This record gives sequence, structure tokens and C-alpha cells, in this order.
Amino acid sequence: MRNRADPERNSPCRSSYGGMNKTIRRAAVFSLLLVFALLLRATWVQGYEAKALADDKHNRRNTIAQYAQPLGDIVVAGSPVTGSQRTKGGDLAYKRTYTDGALYAPVTGYSSQAYGATQLEGIYGDVLDGTDNRLKNPLDVLTDKRAQPGDVLTTIDPAVQKAGLEALGGKKGAAVAIDPKTGRILGVVSTPSYDPSKISGTTDGDAWQRLTEDEDQPMVNRALRQPLPPGSTFKLVVAAAALEDGLHTSVDEPTDSPQPYTLPHTRTVLVNENRSAPCENATIRTALRYSCNNVFGRMAERLGKEKVRAMAEKFGFNDSEQDVPVRASKSVYPTEMDEAQTALTGIGQFEVTATPLQMAMVSAALAHDGLMASPHMVSKVVDADGTTLQEYPDSDTERIVSSETAEQLRSAMVTVVEDGTGTNARIDGAEVGGKTGTAQHGENNSKTPYAWFTSYAKSDGSGEGGSGREVAVAVIVEDSGAARSEVSGNGLAAPIAERMMRAALG
Repeated sequence: MRNRADPERNSPCRSSYGGMNKTIRRAAVFSLLLVFALLLRATWVQGYEAKALADDKHNRRNTIAQYAQPLGDIVVAGSPVTGSQRTKGGDLAYKRTYTDGALYAPVTGYSSQAYGATQLEGIYGDVLDGTDNRLKNPLDVLTDKRAQPGDVLTTIDPAVQKAGLEALGGKKGAAVAIDPKTGRILGVVSTPSYDPSKISGTTDGDAWQRLTEDEDQPMVNRALRQPLPPGSTFKLVVAAAALEDGLHTSVDEPTDSPQPYTLPHTRTVLVNENRSAPCENATIRTALRYSCNNVFGRMAERLGKEKVRAMAEKFGFNDSEQDVPVRASKSVYPTEMDEAQTALTGIGQFEVTATPLQMAMVSAALAHDGLMASPHMVSKVVDADGTTLQEYPDSDTERIVSSETAEQLRSAMVTVVEDGTGTNARIDGAEVGGKTGTAQHGENNSKTPYAWFTSYAKSDGSGEGGSGREVAVAVIVEDSGAARSEVSGNGLAAPIAERMMRAALG
């Protein structure tokens, strides 16, 4: 019997439907995989990346929340130097205001709705806007409610700060004042300055552009963040190294210092500013008094770069993490150099650089019997009720040089002020010691030199066991508009230091 073909089996419709079903199944599986991948991504974003996305600086919601209520304040001597002002319209309810903005800008920095925050405003931003978890009570934690903002209490003395700004006047420069016993920073001045209120809103683009394009860079904190050659003020570090090493045992002992002094392996003579000064084989006291370059160039050569660098680093040079709590730029003593270059470092040249903060630290350590107290310009961070969240101790000290070395160098620094190159820093009724400096500026010293002065002052009764006041001050004048022949540490920088020291001593 002949077999008949199954009509369904060979049907073209059956073959077409079978292929279609297979395509649909594949598409369905692919779609399910896409949905599964999307769910995984959504879970990852919500579960793992949510905080990062929420904290992203480009997240507008964060800025809205930050300025939804008045900010906490930065406080100087019990009075706030910052505030908050209700805005007119927009989604940012409040903006930052400043009292005496140009006076305190080197301390506060700025808080801008458009350009972010710097210095204390930036470091303590979460305390000042109420997002720091330490500000929250248990109920706030449960409800995720924003707490009342806290405040930042500074160590700044308004009288010292004002004296520094007024004394610098229209000059380009900076100054720092420190309490040697406690490390409290009493003044941080940088000129030209600026008013942070002018850039605190969202429509301050013109003011921001003027500030950022100004060739004098008013937004640069010269006191903390612009290291420059310290010139002859660095001779204090070299003298300390010589006394601690035993190269010399007394500031009144003659040194091996030919005059003229030729840099090793060169024909370059290291000249003295005062050609008639008694600098040949001068004692350290005389060499500081007249600022003899030959003495300290030869001294650095004899000590060698390693010993000079070791002493510089004890004072704080080459420290890349100098936080006060604003991070100061590193002051540098170079590592690679030949003998001639080592001799140049002895007078604060070659590649030696320092901030005014660093040179104030040198004077402060010598004033405090060879002990350096950790410099800081914040005393406390508190919540809205005044409860301390963070405190910066005043008693954290480190021995830099021996008590004997410090005493000898103080005595020599007093000679500088009483009968040497620093007479403009004298204060009646106070012990004042200092060191002037004039540092080369530009290739082959083609530009106006920098004028430096670093010093300390003690009022009556501030000696051992006394209750008088003490202060250490360093000043740099980058540009005063004076003729090159009139630029000197005593003529430009010492009077500024004197005004700040007088204010500190009360």
C-alpha cells in the first residue's frame, strides 16, 4: 500500500511558524536579560553609588541644601566676622556675608554659591552648614534632619590683625604673628586683599573675573601659601646649626670668615651690603648685627649641606603637611647642590624658599627657649550650644635647639635691633630681637628685591615664671613701590613687625 504524505508535516505554514517562534523566544530572552541588567544597574546605583552621587559637587541639590539656612560663623575674639543674608528669589535661600572682609580674608577664605569655599570656610564647611554628624542629636540621626550649624573659634587677635593690615597699607606683602608659648597664630595678613562678600553670590561673575585676572593676585594668601627666598633671615637657621653642631660654641667667638670670600671652586666673590662693616672673621653676634654674607656663606660651606638641611628641617622646612589647619605651602631647603650653592644657601639664596609663617616659626622657637609650639589659628570648633566638638591644644611643643643655643641667638638678635640693621623694630620697655633680610628677585637680581624681617618681642615680666606677653612676627614686603636703593628689611619690613608686636604686647 502506498504511503501518503502527512499534509501537516510538509505544510509551508508550519515551517514558517516554527522559525517565527524561535525568533520570538530569542528576542524575549534578550529583552529579559536587558531588564535584568537594568535592575542590577539600578540596584548598584541606589545601593552603592547613591552617596557618591549625592555628594557630587555638581549636584545642585547639595548647594540648595547648603544655603537653605543661615550658616554658622567664624569667630574672632568672641565676635563673628561672618554672617548670612537672605537672598531675593532663586532656590538658594541665604548667602555668606563678611564683616571687615578684606581684613580677615586671609583667615576665613571665601564661601561662594558659585565658586565653592576655601580656607576655614572650606575646611569646616560641614560644621558651618550643619551637615557634620557630630552636630546631630539622636532624633536628628533617625529623621535625617539637618542640625543647627556650629561655629569655628579662631586664635586671631583683632588688634594684631588690624595693625598688620594698616602697616602694610598699599604694599604687596604679608605678615604672620605667633604666640611663641602656645603656637596660637595671632595675625595672618596678606596684601593686596579682597572682600569675600563680593563673590559670595551666584551673580558675581564680573567681580570674580576682576579678582582672578588681577596681576597682583589678591586671592593668594601670601602669608601661608607663597614661599619666596628668605634672604638673610635664614642666617638664624645657619647660626643655630653652627652652635648645635659645635662648629662654634658662642655667638661671641671669632669665626673663620675671610673677607673677601670667594664661593668654592668659582671666581664669584660673595659681597656684603655694607662694604665697610667689620665682617672679616666676625663673631656670630657681629655677623648678625651687620648681616655679613661672607660669615654665613663660609659657615654653611664648613657645616655642609646635610647639617644645614637637618637644622632647617627641624624648624619646619621641607614639611609638605604643615596644617594650621589651612595647609601652608612647603618652605624648601634644597637637597642637591655643590659647595658653592651650599654657601649661597647660608644667606638664604640659591633654591631656599620660605613663607612668612615659616620664618615666624623660627623666631618663635628661639623666643620660647628652643621649643616650638605647634602653630594653629583655630582654638575650637563648637556646636550651636557652644559644646566643643574639636579642640586644638596650646601645649604641643617640640625641642628644636638647646636652651643655651636659643638664649645666645636671642641675645644676638637683640643686638641687631638695639644697635644693628633692625633698629626700626625697637619698642620701649620691651625686649625685642630680630633679623633683617633682603632677598634677590628675578634673574640676576633684575627685579626689586624682597624685604624681610623676622623678630620676637617680650613685655616686662614675660621671662621664666613671668606673666608678660610674648610674640614672634615675620614680615615680607614683595613690592612697596620704593626705589631699589631704598629697599631694606629695616626700612620696609621692620616697622610693620614693630606695629604688630606692639599690638600683641598690649
